[in-house]
Amino acid sequence: MIDPSAQPVGRPSSTASPADFRALMAAFPTGVAILTTFGPDGEPKGMTCSSVCSVTLTPPVLLVCVRYGSPTLEAITRRLTFAVNLLHEGAADTAGLFASGDPDRFDRVRWQAGPDAAGPHLIDDAHAVAHCRVVGTQAVGDHVIVLGEACLIRQEARRDPLLYGLRRYAAWPAPLGAER
Repeated sequence: MIDPSAQPVGRPSSTASPADFRALMAAFPTGVAILTTFGPDGEPKGMTCSSVCSVTLTPPVLLVCVRYGSPTLEAITRRLTFAVNLLHEGAADTAGLFASGDPDRFDRVRWQAGPDAAGPHLIDDAHAVAHCRVVGTQAVGDHVIVLGEACLIRQEARRDPLLYGLRRYAAWPAPLGAER
């Protein structure tokens, strides 16, 4: 826990600009996920997310960061469950679709949701899915950190993950000396 009376040593005198921070984070490749859940009317909600991180192994908790005002965030915090669909290398178009805000995005992909599903499972696009229950949230700036305890994990056929960095999607590179 941070001591509120502590003073940082060597504290920077200013804050980085949003443009500089965006450029910094664009230079940090990461995996791509689509968060899904259901709204109060039972309609699926979802969005592309690259801010996914493991928190603890016991219990199995991950975090996702979601922008304030997102209909997906509103549904997650009302329903208190969500699914993290980790996308495979062939799902760049789906990542772009769910980043676009297109209201018909769930009509343009195949998905399923059984009785234990925390959100829709994108069956053609995800190589793994974690169904989570919300165990905490923390507002930070214009986003909310959502902590989710993984209750059910499904691994699909082995496919390499989709990556995002330098403002583009890419596949996991082949090992040196190996061909794809």
